[in-house]
Amino acid sequence: MNATETQQHEVLVLGAGYAGLCAAIQLAARTRKRGNVHVTLVNPCENFTERLRLHMSATGQETAEMHIRELLEGTGADFVRGWVTAVDAEAKTVRIDDDRDLAYDTLVYGLGSVADTVSVPGVEAHAHTLNGPQDAALLADRLARLDGGTVVVAGSGLTGVEAAAEIAERYPELQVVLLGRRDPGAGMHPKAKAHVDAALARLGVTVRAGAEVTKVLPDSVELADGSGIPAAAVLWTSGTRVSPLAAAAGLSVDERGRVVTDSSLRSVSHPDVYAVGDAAAIRQGYGVMHGTCQGGMPTGVHAARSILRTLAGKEPRPFRFGYYHTPVSLGREDGVVQFTHPDDSPRRVVLTGKRAARYKETVTASPWPTFARMKKMPASGAIWPHGGRYTRIRSAK
Repeated sequence: MNATETQQHEVLVLGAGYAGLCAAIQLAARTRKRGNVHVTLVNPCENFTERLRLHMSATGQETAEMHIRELLEGTGADFVRGWVTAVDAEAKTVRIDDDRDLAYDTLVYGLGSVADTVSVPGVEAHAHTLNGPQDAALLADRLARLDGGTVVVAGSGLTGVEAAAEIAERYPELQVVLLGRRDPGAGMHPKAKAHVDAALARLGVTVRAGAEVTKVLPDSVELADGSGIPAAAVLWTSGTRVSPLAAAAGLSVDERGRVVTDSSLRSVSHPDVYAVGDAAAIRQGYGVMHGTCQGGMPTGVHAARSILRTLAGKEPRPFRFGYYHTPVSLGREDGVVQFTHPDDSPRRVVLTGKRAARYKETVTASPWPTFARMKKMPASGAIWPHGGRYTRIRSAK
């Protein structure tokens, strides 16, 4: 469709995570004066989930609320609250849980990922996750009611490290055990890894690298070596999975169920569908991007601009992204920031201690002003609040 046509073009954005919200705000704000593009954002809850702060919420700390309707205010975009239950890529409709069918001309698929609770027996029934605010609140309530005992954090990636440190700092009477196949901080520069190790030791976190959980029971976890660990609570951060809706809709997906995209973030099988954030298998020169908000927000912005170029009768430009840093909190007053090469491999530059904690807090807080600025940005502007190297896109006009 050419932008000069008067017929309204319906754009449906699924998921109000970092990527989906960026796509909706960018596209709606840039087209609100045209009158021929209408953007609708669909999400199951009214508030924006700050995933970067869920480990804080899980320890009972209050965080600010960001209302999606307020974030969209002034852009002209509509918000529909609902769970997506099906996508019909041929009919170009999306069904939500109240049995409404929402039609689209262009779809932005950003349903994201959640913790993989199905691969290991007992996880779904007995472990906590950090998939969203409700899950974090359940864990916070559980931790607050414990008089002692062991909390097992399964998964030694960055989410597991941050959660283990936060729990240990907030509840020193609890014994926190961090389990994972790899050492915490593996892949970081030795200086950064040494700081992670020292911080966890200072907080009294017991680290068991090379451990694989084979089953979660109501009061313990079983390991592949036949041993077990008593657990008053288990937090599962090991692995992620995406919604099966894309595969069920017939979109081309990879082995993990992520939508396979071309260089402009369009589905390779359905060019009227764009995929962003964790929901997309986005290939760069160094490989497929992994899910972080550092990369997720730029994918949302790029999808919006690609749609604008397509509506203007132009070819969308390729998405180019390189990583910049890995900020990790280690409690409220400590942290480490590993600066990286574009392929996410570690550089020698590292921040540690209170400076790193302040840096991480700045990164975590940055979506608030960023979403506001996106409403007013000129068509050629670019804001990357979480760092990252990105090829600047010129005006889509």
